[in-house]
Amino acid sequence: MAEISAATVMKLRKMSGQGMMDCKKALGESDGDLDAAMDILRKKGLATLAKRAGRDTTEGRVVCKISDDKKTVAISSLCCETDFASKSEDFVATANLLADYSMVCESDEGVENLAKTAVDGKKYSEVLTDLISKTGEKTEVGDYVRYSLTGTGVLGTYVHFNNKLGAVVEIETSSDDVSCAVAEVAVGVAMHITAMNPMGVDRDSVDPEVIEKERAVAAEQVKGKPAEIMEKILDGKVNKFLKDNCLVYQTFVKDESVTIEEAVTAAAKGGGGDAKVKRFTRIEIG
Repeated sequence: MAEISAATVMKLRKMSGQGMMDCKKALGESDGDLDAAMDILRKKGLATLAKRAGRDTTEGRVVCKISDDKKTVAISSLCCETDFASKSEDFVATANLLADYSMVCESDEGVENLAKTAVDGKKYSEVLTDLISKTGEKTEVGDYVRYSLTGTGVLGTYVHFNNKLGAVVEIETSSDDVSCAVAEVAVGVAMHITAMNPMGVDRDSVDPEVIEKERAVAAEQVKGKPAEIMEKILDGKVNKFLKDNCLVYQTFVKDESVTIEEAVTAAAKGGGGDAKVKRFTRIEIG
């Protein structure tokens, strides 16, 4: 077996971020071959992942990145087992890399697509394996979605201070001037989404089966009421349910005197046009 110099051990440590003893052991197994030693360390990470496959990943970080032209935004989450690991320098760096990979992924959604995305020849799945070999914890991409504007509009983003909750929202606008006028309220709407967790944008975006189920529950609650008023009572209860759970009908958390729809409309008027919420995504860890 070739003698492994301290300089070689230090070089592998710098390349991999692994501890001195792990690096020395890997170099010993590879007879000093740095590339082979890196493969050994990655296999260690894969073995750790397989061993801990059944563990819950209820900690981590939500990351969000928007392009310089503000026309594309990606939000994703990196999840692990413990809060301690989620706050480590290596984990934070890997989460930040996730944001970069999210922006160049060939698909706008799907964690499996993100995992096989490569930057400078290295897949994100390999980046993840490197991290797992350092932390010894099961770590995985939890969620991923990317929005790109196809017309005039604005993208609002918000990540909560605990880094475990975030949202993106797309608001369609009638002109670029309106987009500028709505930009600030779009951020507020994203914040609102993280706080209120709406079921959908409006009535049309809620699964009809969900509405029918709610109507059936309401019918049980008012059983025995006269038939002539039953339908009005049921309509009222369903409308109340939708008002509470659909984004545009909810009272804006930043200004309880208006709904989200009213806040967006008012901001758009300031830019001389119209705007409406098109879609949103909310990501939460744990």
